[in-house]
Amino acid sequence: MKLFAQLFQELDQSNKTSDKLEALKKYFLQASDKDKIWTLALFTHKRPKRQVNTKKLRIWCCEVACLPEWLFEEAYQTVGDLAETISLLLPLNKSVRDYSLNHWIRYLAAMENKDEKEKKESILNAWEVLDTNERFVFIKIITGGFRIGVSQNLVTQAVANAYGMEKTEVAHRIMGDWDPQTTDFESLILSENISDDLSRPYPFYLAHSLEKNFSELGNIKDWQVEWKWDGIRGQLIKRKGETFIWSRGEELMTEKFPELVDLGVNLPDGTVLDGEILAFGKDRPLPFSLLQTRIGRKNLSKKNLQEAPVSFIAYDCLEWEGMDIRNRPIKERRLRLEELEVTIPSNSLRLSPLVTASSWQALEELHQQSRSMMAEGFMLKHRESPYEVGRKRGNWWKWKIDPLTIDGVMIYAQKGHGRRAGLYTDYTLAVWEQGNLVPFAKAYSGLTDEEIREVDKYVKQNTKERFGPVRTVKPGLVFEIAFEGIQKSPRHKSGIAVRFPRIQRWRKDKPIEEANTLEDLKGLFKIYGQ
Repeated sequence: MKLFAQLFQELDQSNKTSDKLEALKKYFLQASDKDKIWTLALFTHKRPKRQVNTKKLRIWCCEVACLPEWLFEEAYQTVGDLAETISLLLPLNKSVRDYSLNHWIRYLAAMENKDEKEKKESILNAWEVLDTNERFVFIKIITGGFRIGVSQNLVTQAVANAYGMEKTEVAHRIMGDWDPQTTDFESLILSENISDDLSRPYPFYLAHSLEKNFSELGNIKDWQVEWKWDGIRGQLIKRKGETFIWSRGEELMTEKFPELVDLGVNLPDGTVLDGEILAFGKDRPLPFSLLQTRIGRKNLSKKNLQEAPVSFIAYDCLEWEGMDIRNRPIKERRLRLEELEVTIPSNSLRLSPLVTASSWQALEELHQQSRSMMAEGFMLKHRESPYEVGRKRGNWWKWKIDPLTIDGVMIYAQKGHGRRAGLYTDYTLAVWEQGNLVPFAKAYSGLTDEEIREVDKYVKQNTKERFGPVRTVKPGLVFEIAFEGIQKSPRHKSGIAVRFPRIQRWRKDKPIEEANTLEDLKGLFKIYGQ
């Protein structure tokens, strides 16, 4: 458990991907196989069943630490994390015992049929032999609160680095309905798996943002122009009768899109397509938020499939009849896509349409219609270009539209995590409606460290109310919020949801009375033709 607690601390205190990868790799090379399999489970959302509610943990902590509940709540509001609060308030142990992570998870599982008195005794006994860091992790396991900035993709890469494996092999192996209680690390990760090669995608070709003048690109006729779709970049693979769907982040997502698996049944063996997975209906792309409703679900209902139907918008063919054709020019690879479109008519397979313009100036005018097409701009691909690996300059460029912006007033603030745990860095922004401020977005990125400290000081000096880790703040600061899209949302008080909100700049030049209104925000729907 000490080793896992140390890993948890290193991950929580670093914001560098390279440091997190090294910490994970080191852990997987040192930990026991039983602890490794549980670590994989915890970081890939296969968490043990909760045996104790958080209210009981608070009460028992107060009893052990001889604290009144009001003082516990004050401490919790200051710290902002329940597990950290409890672990800091409990008395220090003079002697501890280093049981394994596997031991403690099985210890919790054994509490399932115990009554409250027995559960309390079990928890207090555990607290007596764990040190502060171990208690912190132990409570995290109980509550399921693993917010430490480690994605499944990062864990996959770390395991691959540790054992000299392909990342795609590891990703493929940790997918599926495996049970950490009955699966061992050796059989899951290190044993041979003949389907690895079948499922393996090609490295994605990524484009740089357009920074050149159009005159440097030459004749527009030498370029293939497509809409830059706002979905999930992916590869659709059909080999030896099996279909696999990979995201650009090298996550195997086959189970998330059954309609694309059905599409794969009709694809010829030895076909790999590169494209975009989009929510698609009535012959046009649907908002990305609809696609998001499917991504986080383990089991998809018939209602999910009906409300957010998806299509694969194909814009490249990487493998044809089992042959790697990436070195051929895109104008030839495009012919393979056109052939598929004719031979496999399906609402789930669509060929990314080409955009034609007589000049770069004419293309600029079309570029302004991107949002009405539910697109992020254009992709420019030289007609003679091969399909390269990684992010390369020269043959492919992405020409994105500028983000939408609104000036909002900060009304709530919450402390951050990791190295920002002591600072208020998460802000709720609002716009005006009939003299009242209505919240419309949360943002936690875009300010410098110096600006964050300045805002933190303002929050602490202008707090009106406290609700756990959240503070209501006296309106006084205006920020320009940038975001990629906007849509109607009955779940939000403003009736609006924005995508990827972030702080573009602190409007110190603007009083709160001059911030934007809800009417201004709703006016942005016109850009989408709504």
